[in-house]
Amino acid sequence: MVSESALRVGTFIGMLLIMGVAETLWPRRILTTSKQHRWFSNLSMVVIATTLVRLLIPIAPAALALYCQDKGFGLLNLLAFPAWFNFIFSVLILDMLIYWQHVFFHQMPLLWRIHRMHHADVDIDASTGIRFHPIEIFLSMLIKLCAVAILGAPAAAVVTFEILLNGCATFNHANVRLPIKLDKLLRLLMVTPDMHRVHHSTDMSEANMNYGFNFPWWDRMFRTYKAQPDRGHEDMFIGLNIFREPKFIRLTQMLSIPFI
Repeated sequence: MVSESALRVGTFIGMLLIMGVAETLWPRRILTTSKQHRWFSNLSMVVIATTLVRLLIPIAPAALALYCQDKGFGLLNLLAFPAWFNFIFSVLILDMLIYWQHVFFHQMPLLWRIHRMHHADVDIDASTGIRFHPIEIFLSMLIKLCAVAILGAPAAAVVTFEILLNGCATFNHANVRLPIKLDKLLRLLMVTPDMHRVHHSTDMSEANMNYGFNFPWWDRMFRTYKAQPDRGHEDMFIGLNIFREPKFIRLTQMLSIPFI
């Protein structure tokens, strides 16, 4: 049987390769910096962050879900709902939690200092979807573990959510051109690259919109949805105005961003 970690890693690598090829063949924007250099730094960052989190937090969300189920901990383990309801409800609640986590990382100054590294990428492509500071990955894992324990989410729902999160983050950050009609249709069910690209605008009134990663419904429900950037996707400016120097593509400088 395929292990949970192998399934997640395999899906992640597969999606990253697919979107990397797609955005090379059908790019939405002309990149302003070296793709090779950015991909090296962004991929190195995810390796560092994952390694540190694994060392500091010895339990994975899916393992915690199994433990809570075995001990009867968590809301859903105390209530007699059908298994299908627990699965769907858990995936939706975990996704909404990530939406609100994202909002708080923008609105709280200390958390924004950490999250800035993700937004400091002056281009946006599939590798941007994995470009998060190790501190943010650590905090996000703690929040996820707390949510799994309190909710009593089934392990299958947790694994499904994590696969969706990794896959969708790679997809909706990709620099890929989708047909307008397809983009409009996909937005009914998931966050598309054109939808999320608005969130990476240097215009903070746009960067504080479209927080969703997997499902697009939370942005519409909580009134943080913006359909298109004011300048259009080809002419909009990506990143943060204070971190546009080429040195911030280097790994050491990326790690220093929260402390600047």
